[in-house]
Amino acid sequence: MANAGRFFMLKKGSLLNDMIIVIHENKDWMPPFEQAFQDLDIEYAVWYMPEMNINFSDQPPDAVFYNRMSASSHTRGHRYEPELTVGVLSWLERHQRKVVNGSRALDLELSKLRQYQELEKYNILTPKTFAAIHKKDLLDGANEIGFPLITKHNRSGKGLGVHRFDNLSGLENHIKSKKFEESPDGITLIQEYIEAPSNTITRIEFIGGKFLYAVEVNTTQGFKLCPADECQVDSDSPTGDFFKFKILNKFSLPNMEDYESFLAMNSIEVAGIEIITDSNNVVWTYDVNTNTNYNAEAEHIANQSAPHELAKYLQRLAMNTSNQDEVLLYLQK
Repeated sequence: MANAGRFFMLKKGSLLNDMIIVIHENKDWMPPFEQAFQDLDIEYAVWYMPEMNINFSDQPPDAVFYNRMSASSHTRGHRYEPELTVGVLSWLERHQRKVVNGSRALDLELSKLRQYQELEKYNILTPKTFAAIHKKDLLDGANEIGFPLITKHNRSGKGLGVHRFDNLSGLENHIKSKKFEESPDGITLIQEYIEAPSNTITRIEFIGGKFLYAVEVNTTQGFKLCPADECQVDSDSPTGDFFKFKILNKFSLPNMEDYESFLAMNSIEVAGIEIITDSNNVVWTYDVNTNTNYNAEAEHIANQSAPHELAKYLQRLAMNTSNQDEVLLYLQK
């Protein structure tokens, strides 16, 4: 590939340099994954999309690609990186490279509306949702959905743009105020508020399209529920006065196979799916994160490591797509 050295961050410079390539736009979220690769002595490279330039007439490297492009990239000054990544993933897939969380996964990452339509295909309940581009239409949507309700961005992350309203006047005042934030795609959602008696939500983590573990998230302090350490905003400690994230020792859902089918049919291999259980024990699903992060403190307490599991999963894929004789020769050195 032309100018490959400009945007590869190669590790160890050996035979298997390009076995795994991670596509991303947020350096702050990479250390746990890079540490896992290093702990397991796995060769990898990264494509940092804000600095990428590609000649699409070239052939892509022979590698397994792991896409971590985020819907919240605009909050870090990377407004157009998802669009560039759409083209990169299409290029890789055209050349039949193995892509973990490819173009279909990114398509759903960038639109909650499309997420909800796909989830409903597999009998997975989602909250009633109204979408509009123009502010004036949001009030009509609120009357259709009913109160209490929340607003949210169609394309976002980290709980940005999520606010609860208990009446029409409160919503109207917010829409007319300077505090109102536009979604980067211009689409604002009005969604019924699902009340959880436990004041928690559950995030179900999947690797290789299979359930890994569930983490309970305390919502007492609001809707910013990103599990990565860099997302924590409390001044005293990463978790405040309580453990905001707790991995559940025993967790099951009667329709877990529906979630796995949803992931499989949408070519999503790595995901964190957020659910909430109401007072009638009805489970609602409201977000699919295909660039999932993990909370280090919760994993330490539970003696779990999703980054290590993910690294091993990617390594298995890379071994299956590489020349086996060369791989075995390298591993015997």
